[in-house]
Amino acid sequence: MQAAFQCAEDGEWAKAAELLREALLEDPDDPYLLNWLGLVELELGLEGLARERFKRALDARPDDPVLLTTAGTALAAVDDPSAEPALRTATLLAPHMPETRWRYGAYLSREGLLDQALEELDAAAELDPSDPVIQMERGVAQALSGDLSSARLSFDLSLSLDRGNGWGLILLGLTALEAGDLEASVGALDEGARILPNDAEAQVLAALALHAGGWEDRAYEMLERARIAVEGFDSGLVDHAESEMESSSGASLEFLKESLGPSVFRERLMVRP
Repeated sequence: MQAAFQCAEDGEWAKAAELLREALLEDPDDPYLLNWLGLVELELGLEGLARERFKRALDARPDDPVLLTTAGTALAAVDDPSAEPALRTATLLAPHMPETRWRYGAYLSREGLLDQALEELDAAAELDPSDPVIQMERGVAQALSGDLSSARLSFDLSLSLDRGNGWGLILLGLTALEAGDLEASVGALDEGARILPNDAEAQVLAALALHAGGWEDRAYEMLERARIAVEGFDSGLVDHAESEMESSSGASLEFLKESLGPSVFRERLMVRP
């Protein structure tokens, strides 16, 4: 196990998987081996195998909240129904552990159970008010429930604790856009896009916001950044954004505020941590 952990820390995922599979031959039902192997196989892109490892780990009925939270979160990412009881059990076993509470809350918010989600996330925030991830997830749940003013405060607090979170800055910028605060939206989207140079969608959002706000040179710079990052992305969106920008700043704002912004906002809020 220790050798496998070291390989994982060094990024030698294939070697770590080999060592864990060898160990599993001797103890095929060990939930810890199964859990670790599942995590390694996720890193290798073997999602189907990893899913089965996590489910077998849970079949052993472990009572370790960390293991339950890890397996439950991984299974939630592939929409496996066994995620919910694992995450719920972890919170019952360790209600004073912030991670069990916020992980379960994050799961519930994506499932649309927003009142329950906020109960878990508020409890996690009380346990650890300095964790930026907890504050970010509170903001997500608040935004999904339609409480944009609270979401904005939570995103701001999270980013005051970790300003390098480009994804969070994009969410903050889109929240400000929904609230009609273009100036704040421009600043957050621009900053977030520069932290995430390979996120073509973020560059397009920032380009449109900058153009709508009168920052024409920086807007076209951001559009070029989108073209550089466009591999594997919908290049038609970049062309559409350029067409709107060439029309007028008002057209940029309308496309951003009425079409692209709301759809991207919803999609990004639903991305599981």
